[in-house]
Amino acid sequence: MSGLIEGLPDAVAIRCLAWVPFYLHPKLELVSRAWRAVVRGPELFKARQELGSSEDLLCVCAFEPENLWQLYDPQRDLWITLPVLPSRIRHLSHFGAVSTAGKLFVIGGGSDAVDPLTGDQDGCFATNEVWSYDPVVRQWSPRAAMLVPRSMFACCVMNGKIVVAGGFTSCRKSISQAEIYDPEKDVWIPMPDLHRTHNSACSGVVIGGKVHVLHKDMSTVQVLDNAGQWTVEEYGWLHGQMAVIRDALYVISHGLIIKQDKKMRKVVGSASEFRRRIGFAMIGLGDELYVIGGVIGPDRWNWDIKPLSDVDVLTLASERPTWRQAAPMTRCGGTILGCTQLRI
Repeated sequence: MSGLIEGLPDAVAIRCLAWVPFYLHPKLELVSRAWRAVVRGPELFKARQELGSSEDLLCVCAFEPENLWQLYDPQRDLWITLPVLPSRIRHLSHFGAVSTAGKLFVIGGGSDAVDPLTGDQDGCFATNEVWSYDPVVRQWSPRAAMLVPRSMFACCVMNGKIVVAGGFTSCRKSISQAEIYDPEKDVWIPMPDLHRTHNSACSGVVIGGKVHVLHKDMSTVQVLDNAGQWTVEEYGWLHGQMAVIRDALYVISHGLIIKQDKKMRKVVGSASEFRRRIGFAMIGLGDELYVIGGVIGPDRWNWDIKPLSDVDVLTLASERPTWRQAAPMTRCGGTILGCTQLRI
């Protein structure tokens, strides 16, 4: 790997290339074998981190087509399609999707399709498989399996490690087990169990550096403290699609965007246009809320179901938050199965 740019040491040339946007990396590879080695090597990723040229992208997977992910570049308002997730499970859903160490992780989940291991067709199985996508080399890789198969569970990143808790295992049996994954060592380690399972799906958010596990339709929240123990707290949070922006929790409820914490709720914007929209994702990026995909209908006047690829963005930085439309997904549409942020 020498002579990347004539007249420059390779170390300097790599720092120059680190300023090239991620979406152009496939074109950089066409220059020469040496450039291809740099684009697909760790030095460029490290240089982007050191120079502050890393980019925050959104990773999205929808119901159609199956097991396909796209990346959204908010600075350029464009979508990048990833290779199909090579899982043997058809229509994988109810999985955990997070990113850490510059990689996208797809964890566990289940499916309404046939279990590839047992031939079970009643859609009640869960998997413990884990996949990671490396945007540098642009490929999926299997990782160490979870200790317990699970779907509809809480999944968060805390201090660079992935925490999973609760959910359902095979035959829709709710579980309280929790575990933590170290991406550097590729190993899962047991954690203390949740105090309650509530026999319901759960989700997780990180606020103030702590994992918060919320069960559907329950006012109590289970919080992972700094000692690695779970505590049960009464937050009284509204339920709905949630997103965290700058350590604040936002939720869509009753046609409104509401900012909430343990002590207060504040209406920050209208979301009345989403009342008939279900199955969408809501995620924060910078000072903006993204509402992505979903379906319209059915209702009592129209039984048709319309899958959406729309992306609506609420800018919260201004005194009067305003909605705008971003570029719609180019390949994916319908109910959103996974959505997370990726820094590359």
